[in-house]
Formats: sequence, structure tokens, C-alpha cells
Amino acid sequence: MAKHEEALRDLAMNDERFVENVLAMQLTNIEASGLDPKTHALARLGALIALDAAPASYQWNVGMALASGATVDEIVGVLIAVAPTVGLARAVSAAPELALAIGYDVDAALEAIDSNGGDR
Repeated sequence: MAKHEEALRDLAMNDERFVENVLAMQLTNIEASGLDPKTHALARLGALIALDAAPASYQWNVGMALASGATVDEIVGVLIAVAPTVGLARAVSAAPELALAIGYDVDAALEAIDSNGGDR
């Protein structure tokens, strides 16, 4: 099996050994960046928003940010801070994914508003 095929398979299967190796790269990157872990996680979150990342990426990175001492307000603040740079469409696309990562279901909240006749 080719190395890239093995990596993709292991990642898709959430292989514990492979994930540990990937996470070890994260720790090395934090040290190399010269940033504290919280700032590092928030900067990475901004990059994920800019890239229109997959939901799993938001989940993992938000977990890292929270574990590093970031608040939910700071996490949402990153979305607001990068919105003028990445554009409204990207920010709107990222908002529900980021919300789910912090435990807030925007779609359910919108459905509740609709079922109440549009009341907020």
C-alpha cells in the first residue's frame, strides 16, 4: 500500500497511533511558532475559517482552544475578526460549523424561531 493511501485510511479510521503522531506534530508546531497555546489555537481557527474547513476540523480545533483557556466569546470573536478578510460568504458558511463545535445548534435555533411565527 502506498504511504499516502495508508495515511488516508488511518485518518479516515481515526487510527489511534496515527492520530497520536499527528497530534505530536501539533505540539511541535506550537513550540516552533513562539505563540502560547491559546493564541496558537485561535490563529489556527482563523485559518480554518478562511479555508472553509470540514466540521471535524472545527470540532478538534475548538476543543484545543477551549483546553488552552480560550473562551467561547473569544472563539466567536475570531470569526468576527476574520470576516472582513475572508468575506461574508465564508463567514456565513463557517458560523454554523463553529457553533456546533461550541455546542450551539444554529439550525435548531432557527427552526424554533420559524415555528414560533418568526419571533426572536
